[in-house]
Amino acid sequence: MKNFKNILIISFLLFILLQIFINISKIHEIIFFSYKIFIDNIVPNLFPFLVISNILVNYGFVDIISKLFNPIMKKVFNIDGAASFVFFMSFLTGFPSNAKYTKDLLTKNLISSTSATKILTFTHFSNPLFIIGNVSLLISKKAAYTILFAHFLGNVLIGLLFRNCYIEKANCNLDKKSKLLFGEALSNSVKGTIDTLLLIYGTMTFFLIISCILSSILNLNQLNNCLMSGIMEFTQGIKYTSLLNIDYKFKTVLIGMFISFGGLSVHAQILSIIANTNILYKPFFLARIIHSFITGFIIYLII
Repeated sequence: MKNFKNILIISFLLFILLQIFINISKIHEIIFFSYKIFIDNIVPNLFPFLVISNILVNYGFVDIISKLFNPIMKKVFNIDGAASFVFFMSFLTGFPSNAKYTKDLLTKNLISSTSATKILTFTHFSNPLFIIGNVSLLISKKAAYTILFAHFLGNVLIGLLFRNCYIEKANCNLDKKSKLLFGEALSNSVKGTIDTLLLIYGTMTFFLIISCILSSILNLNQLNNCLMSGIMEFTQGIKYTSLLNIDYKFKTVLIGMFISFGGLSVHAQILSIIANTNILYKPFFLARIIHSFITGFIIYLII
């Protein structure tokens, strides 16, 4: 069975390589499109936050914010206050930073793997500036703010839905290791952030290439091509959805659902970040499916 699976993967990848040679001009366009998104949106929105957040963790900021928001997080989401750090920072920066922050807290022994699994389910935020900037440009400002509201509220509802799942049985002991010197903490943070950014860029580009090749081979109509692209890589899905000749309301709903699901590209990034940890992926995947439908439903009611 394992050998058969390996043969399938090898055959698929060789087929993709062949298609890259055949469609080299299209692949160049996709790579440049991916690079533009990376430089214009991902680097400026993620780099400073990831570097600073890692240093904040080193200097005990999580302990401070945990004590401050512990009553709220316990009452609303039935989880330790450390989750508030991931919640707020992820909202400012966007996915997959939630996985990075969660893994950092787990590595520092500030949360347990059980808490980490739960935190990951309701901190899947798309960057607000990305939603407002791109959706406003492609659809309208009203659609952008509606999607942002529905997307945020959807995460909160997911947190409530998973409230009694993965409950911590005992408090996690804080890491008592000595703090790094600022220079060392900054150096480690920058290196880790660059690794994360390159992972995001590489994964996003890979899935955009796969999406482009499948689209050309399957000869899909405009709507099906849009759906496939949005499931594979949500930025491409947003672009194609904006070009659809459908009602404004359903166009907005579709974009909101793509953003809340995140696309398989983002899921691959999450999997790569939480690899070699005890954080469970399946609850996150289930939460994203539910999240996408909740977001779509809220948008449908508002628009």
